[in-house]
Amino acid sequence: MKLYNFFRSGSSHRLRIALNLKGLDYDYIAVDLRTGEHCGDAFKALNPQGLVPALADGDMVLTQSTAIIEWLEERHPTPPLLPADLQARAHVRALAAIVGCDIHPINNRRILEYLRKQLGCDEAAVNAWCATWISAGFEAYEALLAADKHRGRYSFGDAPTVADVYLIPQVESARRFKVDLAPYPNIVAVDQACAELEAFRLAAPLLQPDAQQ
Repeated sequence: MKLYNFFRSGSSHRLRIALNLKGLDYDYIAVDLRTGEHCGDAFKALNPQGLVPALADGDMVLTQSTAIIEWLEERHPTPPLLPADLQARAHVRALAAIVGCDIHPINNRRILEYLRKQLGCDEAAVNAWCATWISAGFEAYEALLAADKHRGRYSFGDAPTVADVYLIPQVESARRFKVDLAPYPNIVAVDQACAELEAFRLAAPLLQPDAQQ
């Protein structure tokens, strides 16, 4: 498999975590968002949307991290990233959706570049924008963690799930945009638990080969 991604992309980060948790090897193909490589004809031939990540497996190319992670779960079900219980699966998916649907889409690179270039926002305003929506999502995520009296060390139970796959890159982003994490002790505890696992450590943005370019 070939993973087309960018070291700082949150959706790329989550896919690296999922692949690592599944124990799957892949070739790391860097797509430099800083130079606009994702907008070029070569990459758009793979993904017409011009977004990372994309995962190539033979002649098949998958796009959209959510769809790719679901494909991984179905194609490689062990170890599972979703619990067996139907209600628990819905709960884990809802946690992941707080990040994947409500926080990340309005804080990703193309939105922030629009704020900077089209609307003339300075970095303080961009950081405030990000902090607003990260905090709103984290407040809900934190409340759901606090309400789960049988949670364990991770977002659900005692093994990492799709919820953690989504959460940890968002925590990384929160730190980059100087969001105060003190109001979210349960999220911080989950982040610390995940940091003990090699699958999460190896997926970290600054450890990727394109981080030093």
